[in-house]
Order: sequence, then structure tokens, then C-alpha cells
Amino acid sequence: MGKECYPFAPKLLITADGGGSNGSRNQLWKVSLQELADETGLHIFVCHFPPGTSKWNKIEHRLFSHISMNWRGRPLINLETIVNLIANTTTDKGLKVQAELDASAYPTGTKVSNDELKSLNLEKASFHGEWNYSLLPRLDDMK
Repeated sequence: MGKECYPFAPKLLITADGGGSNGSRNQLWKVSLQELADETGLHIFVCHFPPGTSKWNKIEHRLFSHISMNWRGRPLINLETIVNLIANTTTDKGLKVQAELDASAYPTGTKVSNDELKSLNLEKASFHGEWNYSLLPRLDDMK
């Protein structure tokens, strides 16, 4: 969605929770972001919320109550229903949600090797480098 709005953007900033599949310690997350950086040529900056502080995420605060109101207790019978309820959410101040169903199958139990970790073009930030870092494209992998 972002590439259409910002086709010439050289950088991407991602703010993410501190745990789960996109957690600051998740190695597969970092490998996948490196692949995205290599594919797009973007310099990707990642800032994780410290553990236990996802409540600081302003977007979550602004949207979750509106998603709940839009849901209005309708049965969540399948993924399409859930995605459509989320995608049709707006706020009084004009914030609109964009959501789409990704029906792709993703393998579970994927392991990251030490060689894959060493190959990351990752720079830790000077302030809390365990939570804040950037991934630069590996020039030899750019297409």
C-alpha cells in the first residue's frame, strides 16, 4: 500500500510491539526484513516498544475501540468477516483502516541459521540497540 503513495521513498520506519512474531528478539523477523530491504532497496528503521508497553502505541489506542464498535457483536465466522470488519472502520476524525486478507500459506517452525544472522546488514541504534536498529540493503542481493 505504501509504495503506491510514496513510490520514491528511500526509507521505511516500522514501530512494533516488543513481543510476538515481530518481537525485538525474533530472528526470523529480522531475516524477513533484510529480505524486504534487499528486494526494495529501502533503508528500514525498526523501533520496538519496550516490553510491556504496547499500550503506548497511539494507533492501537485510536483504532481498537472503533473496531470494537464497528464489530457490534457480529459473529466472527471466518477470516474474511474479520478483515472486512477491520477494513470498514473509520474514526470521527477521519482515520481510515486499510486491511486485506493474505491467504498465503506460511511454513511453521522455520529456523534461522547462524550464517543467516551474520549476513544481516543490521546496525544497532546508539539508544537501546536491542530494541532500535536499521537494516540496509545488501547491495550484492539487490535485483
